[in-house]
Amino acid sequence: MAVIENPATGLPVGDPDRIPLDPKLLPDSGSIRKTAAGMILSASGWRKVFAAYSPGDERASWVSPLSEPDAARETDENSLGTKVPPADLILAGAMARTFGEFILARAGAAAGPIAAGRVAPAILLGIDSRPTGPALADIFARTLTAMGIRVRYLFIVAAPEIMAYAGYAASLGTDHPERAEGFAYISASHNPPGHNGVKFGALSGGVLPGSAITPLIARFRELVAEPDPAASMYALIASAEKADLRRIFSETTKWKRLSLSAYTLFSHRVVTGRESLEQQEEFLDELAMSCMEHPLGIVADLNGSARCLSIDRDWLEGLNLHTLFLNDRVRSFAHRIVPEGESLDFCRRELEKAHKNDPSFELGYSPDCDGDRGNLVWFDRASGAAHILEAQEVFALCCISELACLVRDGKTSRVAIAVNDGTSMRIEEIASRFGATVFRAETGEANVVGLADRLRTEGWTVRILGEGSNGGNITHPAMVRDPLATLGAMVKLLRLRDGPGGEGLFRIWLRLSGSHEAYRPDFDLGDVIASLPQWISTSVFEQRAALHILSADKIALKERYRSIFLSSWEGRKSELARRFGVTGWKAYASNGSSEREVGEDFASSGSGGLRIVLTRADRSPAAFLWMRGSGTEPVFRVMADAAGGKPEDEEYLLAWHVGIVREADAATS
Repeated sequence: MAVIENPATGLPVGDPDRIPLDPKLLPDSGSIRKTAAGMILSASGWRKVFAAYSPGDERASWVSPLSEPDAARETDENSLGTKVPPADLILAGAMARTFGEFILARAGAAAGPIAAGRVAPAILLGIDSRPTGPALADIFARTLTAMGIRVRYLFIVAAPEIMAYAGYAASLGTDHPERAEGFAYISASHNPPGHNGVKFGALSGGVLPGSAITPLIARFRELVAEPDPAASMYALIASAEKADLRRIFSETTKWKRLSLSAYTLFSHRVVTGRESLEQQEEFLDELAMSCMEHPLGIVADLNGSARCLSIDRDWLEGLNLHTLFLNDRVRSFAHRIVPEGESLDFCRRELEKAHKNDPSFELGYSPDCDGDRGNLVWFDRASGAAHILEAQEVFALCCISELACLVRDGKTSRVAIAVNDGTSMRIEEIASRFGATVFRAETGEANVVGLADRLRTEGWTVRILGEGSNGGNITHPAMVRDPLATLGAMVKLLRLRDGPGGEGLFRIWLRLSGSHEAYRPDFDLGDVIASLPQWISTSVFEQRAALHILSADKIALKERYRSIFLSSWEGRKSELARRFGVTGWKAYASNGSSEREVGEDFASSGSGGLRIVLTRADRSPAAFLWMRGSGTEPVFRVMADAAGGKPEDEEYLLAWHVGIVREADAATS
């Protein structure tokens, strides 16, 4: 039987008749454990480099020729090849088996072929657009099917789309033909194209929380530590029925069509904040009419991501927005996958060209590979040039938009924003003007979502949440970042003006800020940005924000950091007071979905985040220093955040902070 192809892309999905492992050439247990040792395992995702190294494979075009991989390595993080080494295929099987056991246990079902009359649990399976996705999904499909789980494979699908569909499918009755118990999404998000991994979700539209992921990680490690993991995994993989695999590989279009429909309806709920279809249509009609009266154009640089096969074009044009789509064929990676810094230069340049031809073009976006984050560029009429919006600015603007919408709707009681520990304290200033409260969690989308869920059970309205330091936003009821939610917030902010629906959003913000006189009817995004509280933050995607350290013990590192910080504080107090008005400090530890004050016990933050807030005499915050070991990359992340918006202030604080980390690392390694 020939390889089954996906009709929408022409890309191979899988060959049901060919097991992708040779039983005579299975890797030994040592090789499997060695490759597993390099995995990042966290609630944010399980990741490593999966692309096999081959001198003949194409590599990402933006990679320096000086960074050629070591030929002795089996994998290459910048490869655009589709092949995965055998040891990594075994790891994929172990990941799938781990999740399969979890799903079966929740469903009260036993592993094995589906017995007559038994309704087996179903899961959604999807991949982003990186080339190794189909090989890993092939192993997942075989493993889960062999365990007696019905697999519904969507092939290439954006993360927000499969999660929206998963939330809908989990809400259906157990006998509904679309009912699903969760999802497995194969992706490495913003990492280079040779990386890959997986995110798991169950009975919701979000990823599993840390409390559920921890035992799965332990089980995965048990499987890898078996005497002969390759033999046991091969036996399971090989037992999948060919007829089941043929159906799974052939039905990708069916499940993708249903996911697109569910995602469209869900996106309407998210952007409008309304539950009834009638109210959603009324809101969208008002927005579309305003976009017709005041034209607005958006450049979409999809950079070969999974969003190339999603609803973006129809959704945006349905609001009467002018659009220009670029790099909108899957795997047409024109630049780095992470939508930060230089990766946004292409979109910025194209926005300038588009604006020259059509002045309505004022915004542009570029998502990461799985399409759950989309950072922005904007055209500044004053300077006549397009600029990149920093991740922290994007989140701040979205918060203003969504909080102003709540004011417009008369919902102002017990309003909260849930953010990660690396979000700029600009958010506290913005929230205070709306009478809202900010709560912080450890970095990691699952942590912030968990915090928001807890706050809602306590009676808070949490309309918007997210990781301001990482870009994008999550708008309730979504449980994952989504470029359409970000664009929706921006379009509302720019185009929901005074009218039948109430006071315009920008006017509301200026009134609550005490700057009503700054309003002018022909305002643009530049006017909104100028009204933001002035803070400056280290971008977490700058090289200087990702430290490669020697210390394996992060707790000992933080304890040593405390000693050095206290000594350094005494020596710098007068300078900090003169330059920043700083007279004191407070330390906060973030672990999971909460942040707490810890005094001088920096080590109590464990593997979580540590934030040192520098305060003025009136106890108001002037800046913070932050650190945390990444959960998805082998680096120690640092940043500084300072009021006033002066680059030299951020540079001074970060240099001080990094110097202490380096000294602490040298002393503890």
